[in-house]
Amino acid sequence: MKYELVVIGGGPAGLAAAIEARENGIENILVIERDKEMGGILQQCIHNGFGLHEFKEELTGPEYAQRFIDELMEKGIEYKLDTMVLAVSRDRKIQMINTVDGFVEIEAGAIIMAMGCRERTRGAISIPGDRPAGVFTAGAAQRYINMEGYMVGKKAVILGSGDIGLIMARRMTLEGAEVEAVVELMPYSGGLTRNIVQCLDDYDIPLLLSHTITEIRGKGRVEGVTVAKVDENRRPIPGTEKHYECDTLLLSVGLIPENELSRGAELNIDQRTSGPIVNELMETSVEGIFACGNVVHVHDLVDFVSAESRRAGKAAARYLKKEVEKDGERKRITADYGVNYTVPQKVNLDNIESKLEIFMRVANVYRDVKLELRDGDKTLISLKKKHMAPGEMEKIVVPKVILDKVEGSELKVVVVEGGM
Repeated sequence: MKYELVVIGGGPAGLAAAIEARENGIENILVIERDKEMGGILQQCIHNGFGLHEFKEELTGPEYAQRFIDELMEKGIEYKLDTMVLAVSRDRKIQMINTVDGFVEIEAGAIIMAMGCRERTRGAISIPGDRPAGVFTAGAAQRYINMEGYMVGKKAVILGSGDIGLIMARRMTLEGAEVEAVVELMPYSGGLTRNIVQCLDDYDIPLLLSHTITEIRGKGRVEGVTVAKVDENRRPIPGTEKHYECDTLLLSVGLIPENELSRGAELNIDQRTSGPIVNELMETSVEGIFACGNVVHVHDLVDFVSAESRRAGKAAARYLKKEVEKDGERKRITADYGVNYTVPQKVNLDNIESKLEIFMRVANVYRDVKLELRDGDKTLISLKKKHMAPGEMEKIVVPKVILDKVEGSELKVVVVEGGM
């Protein structure tokens, strides 16, 4: 069985990529989703705040997903639900299995990886103490409450201030639970400022920065946790311990791109993002295999996922129609002082039509600084920034006329302090 394009993942990234590929002339497309319905994580995100960039209106997660699902249906794009992809090879062969077709191997002219991300668990952060019931990842608790109709607890502490944790602090409160505190190891929050205001400040939920949980107590069920302040090396400071009685601990300690299939296909992985290294077309290190969304790097807004995935869908269509320049002048994009990573990590200038968008996250909280793109000692673009934080993705838009003037083989993105 052969397809022009196979999209792995039916969440917001995969849906946007498949629709854009169809709009760019690709007819034979298959979307593979392992869940029983499309929409990905959005189906359990019943709060609003989605779609402000994409649709210029405020939607809930399911409403946002449904816009793309409806469009996929209207365009007649083929999809398979409840289907697990077992392996992807470098020559674009896909092994998958479901209860209807059994084991199937298909071939694709191009593949878009859009598998999303997963949450870190307690095992990933090694919290000492007992191992009772009542410890959930924030996303698991969100699914239980919003989709399954189960309340996970009555008195909760949340470790980690990622966006899901912040949103669940509000959700638990609205469902009648008492949220004792949100505990954050770093000296800054990992979530969006608007979520700190709307989910914590508005409900008088304390945010304890530079703190961590040093012990979980309880045999059958969580009975309490011990919280301590940490030093500059993130080690607990003796004598600062405080005990909280609770029956639930939610973990919002980071997201990891789902790249087991990518590693199986021997794609080059960026150790900083844990996602594939991509170029200006969102093409990975293996020709004809593209990636987009949270499988590449974790986004803070689904609107940005959709925009990035449309670029991947359009690029895959260009590749299939043999409109991609494979030679040409290549440049590397690297993260310098104050910047954790960049996406893309490399570019072929001949494939850029009008502009290049470079996404990144900074390594710390910065105020009154400049974010610069440099070609050696020459500054190509300098943006004044009043505030930047690791929880909020940054972007530099580079017009092609500026890229045409690049002389070196490497572009660097750097934070310049004291420059305003």
